[in-house]
Amino acid sequence: MTTPTDIEAVIGLEVHAELLTRAKIFCGCSAAFGGPPNTNVCPVCLGMPGVLPVLNRRVVEFAIRAGLATHCEIAGRSRFARKNYFYPDLPKGYQISMYELPICIGGHLDVLVDGASRRIGLTRIHMEEDTGKNIHDAHGDASLVDFNRSGVPLLEIVSEPDMRGVEEAGSYLRTLRSILQYLEICDGNMEEGSFRCDANVSVRPRGTTALGTKVEVKNMNSFRAVEKAIEREIKRQAEVLTDGGQLTQETRLGDPDRGVTRSMRSKEYAHDYRYFPEPDLLPLRVSRDWIEEVRGELPELPDARRRRFVEQYQIPEYDAEVLTARKDVADYYEACVTHHQNAKALSNWIMGDILRVLRERKLDSALVIRDWPVSALNLAGLVRLIDEGTISGKIAKGVFESMLTSSESPGAIVAKQGLSQISDESAVLAAIEKVLGDNADKVAEYRGGKDKLFGFFVGQVMKATQGKANPSTVNKLLKSKLGA
Repeated sequence: MTTPTDIEAVIGLEVHAELLTRAKIFCGCSAAFGGPPNTNVCPVCLGMPGVLPVLNRRVVEFAIRAGLATHCEIAGRSRFARKNYFYPDLPKGYQISMYELPICIGGHLDVLVDGASRRIGLTRIHMEEDTGKNIHDAHGDASLVDFNRSGVPLLEIVSEPDMRGVEEAGSYLRTLRSILQYLEICDGNMEEGSFRCDANVSVRPRGTTALGTKVEVKNMNSFRAVEKAIEREIKRQAEVLTDGGQLTQETRLGDPDRGVTRSMRSKEYAHDYRYFPEPDLLPLRVSRDWIEEVRGELPELPDARRRRFVEQYQIPEYDAEVLTARKDVADYYEACVTHHQNAKALSNWIMGDILRVLRERKLDSALVIRDWPVSALNLAGLVRLIDEGTISGKIAKGVFESMLTSSESPGAIVAKQGLSQISDESAVLAAIEKVLGDNADKVAEYRGGKDKLFGFFVGQVMKATQGKANPSTVNKLLKSKLGA
């Protein structure tokens, strides 16, 4: 009998990324998120009889950007197709998508898993229109439909089934979202649905190459939700096979409340959608000149920037990975380093205190953080005060909190609150002598072999000086006085 340890997972991901264009893909309606229901609509995106779609050139440019950034071949000739199915949020009864001739073919992403690089292949990237949105349980026993999202441009990015575990899937998704954000073509907001993922999961006996029965998992609105749903589906499939059962090709919903995936419907095959070429749109031709023009405008991408940060700023790989995950965070870091060159200390402050405040204030959900809690100049100035010995690291934490509510420079805050570090040896020595005099019994114990009491004396001196004494000066003078 097969056991779970003899089984490996095979995972492929389909990502739908809403594009940051002002207008929809086939009409001039606004593609902005969050308007009152059914206000950003027109006869084209409502599928009225007799209307004709007109392709938004900006959508094509964004697709080319995404394809180049993920090492795809950009097709000189591609074609839209009708994907036929019936659902209340699809007003035409079909979706304009691409099928046998997508705009981007092949490609790959290199992702980091436990410090090692893994290459995940891409099958294709193609353009399509989004559907409307069904709203359930909002009006008694009826469901409502909001068509604002209908016709919003999407890129569908389909991976090869190259992932073998939850960690790889999570790293792939984060890497892909970071690339799209660097390209400024998608904000990557999973909660608002602008970055959506369906996972195709199967299992097979370890060491074999044939693919198992594929199950599609939907309804996941965060990286954590995707990872947990995949993990549960792998476990479910392994248990079915272990018990001698048969798996069914189907679509399942992730149910985070119950900690399971549950069956939604049987999984469609491509022929179920009755694809055929879209008769209202000509085949799309993309010139080599246009492709090269877009290539020349690509920004430095996360992987290249991460490598440069390690080499240029001599910071650990982990730091560089965190700092470059978002373009605006990487930009902020580089702005800080231009004002003060202690690259590692600045990295620590950004990864710790700055990112903490961004999370608390929910500023990290925007595509570009514009309202930074502390300017790059002021954060660099704070680190400079520590490096110059003006304040200690402990006092700097308090200064940072003051900087969150004040536009004053760190130097002005230190001067105003009288926080400058005491480095004068005579002043520190006076505090040490008082502490030792007040604790003669502990001095005797220390000299009798209780070395751990040294930390007690340091703490008492810092307390006596309200944390302002230079720690290195305190340590040096204490050792001298105690004969250490």
